[in-house]
Amino acid sequence: MELAYGHESVNLQLPPDVPCEVLQTNPGKPLPDPKKELLEALRSPIASPPLHKIVRSGETVCLLVNDPTRAARSDFFIPVLIEELLNAGIRESDIFIVFTNGTHRFLESHEMESLVGREAASKIAMFNHDSKNSKELVFLGSTSFNTPVYINKKVMEADRRILTGSVVHHFFAGFGGGRKALVPGVAGWDTIQINHSRLFDERAQSGRLEGNPVHEDLLEAARMAGADFLLNTVLDHNSEILGIYAGDMIEAHLEACSMVEQVNGVAVDKLADVVISSCGGYPKDINVYQAHKTLDNAMKALKKRGRVILVARCNEGIGSEAYEQWAAKRLTLPELEAALRKNFALGGHKAFTMARLLQRGRVYLVSDLDFEKAQMLGFIPVNSLEEAVAEVYKKQKDLFTYVIPRGSIVVPREKR
Repeated sequence: MELAYGHESVNLQLPPDVPCEVLQTNPGKPLPDPKKELLEALRSPIASPPLHKIVRSGETVCLLVNDPTRAARSDFFIPVLIEELLNAGIRESDIFIVFTNGTHRFLESHEMESLVGREAASKIAMFNHDSKNSKELVFLGSTSFNTPVYINKKVMEADRRILTGSVVHHFFAGFGGGRKALVPGVAGWDTIQINHSRLFDERAQSGRLEGNPVHEDLLEAARMAGADFLLNTVLDHNSEILGIYAGDMIEAHLEACSMVEQVNGVAVDKLADVVISSCGGYPKDINVYQAHKTLDNAMKALKKRGRVILVARCNEGIGSEAYEQWAAKRLTLPELEAALRKNFALGGHKAFTMARLLQRGRVYLVSDLDFEKAQMLGFIPVNSLEEAVAEVYKKQKDLFTYVIPRGSIVVPREKR
């Protein structure tokens, strides 16, 4: 079996006596005519007037677009969305794009172009978001959770804000997409940090929105900023479009979440001794920070004290200097939690959530990451997938194993 590894793949060959099951997403049928479906979604949206009745000639329109870490097929829908705005009387010069990179690195110009298409990139102004630049942020007040809401000033100065993106499970916000284009997408560092400090709450978990304090705080902050329209996609493992959801920020998002749970939530009869999981290749495995999502899903299918083989290229390294600095302290899980509860810090939260996962089992990491750094993060680094397999099964071959070729999107659910 070939497992995706960055832009390439590696071959998995298990010993003949290993009992094994492959966990895949539930079958989903790509839309036969996605442009037709997109136009229908824009013109007959969910709980909202059609887009052309929301915008007015002379208004400025901000399009919020995912960064490269989250596939959404914006290269397909942004040109159509722009065309629809132009037909509604919006001038090309009054449309601009802000990438929802949150606390992630800035995008290069070629990345921007690949995300929105060459034609759109040549005509529409595009901007990175800088969560740490106070001069580019505006304060809107605080949520009922006492989170101060700082939002990109350029975004707030637009007459209309259109949120775009894709919906997948999120390990503590419940689901991605929807309100996340605004917060954390174009929010200030302090806003994101304080919101994320609620991940200690047991209700902050994958697939849960109701009662999830992280989600509810995000939603409240996003409503303070205001969204005029939402366009979210649901994709399969090949980035083919399974569903397009447009309209109200809350209602359209909820419908998309329902589809994601049906497609990517996978029931398992029992937990495994070993889970072998690839992130699904680029961009899901560009760094350890992103590969964390795959490890979180893999652990849901693993027995306590089991073993995971994580296939993640991580060609961009760890992905967060703050995460690396916290990991270098080599604190125990209780020490990490105590330190973060006292003074929460982004990056530290990743060190904590990763350490929490590593309590469940040992993780062999197949990556391009330097061995010393991989060990510092708590992994067992190996030179190849073959080496990892040989090590895991050298003493016992009959270890029940799940193979998850696209671990970033497959969310195992143990049957009750």
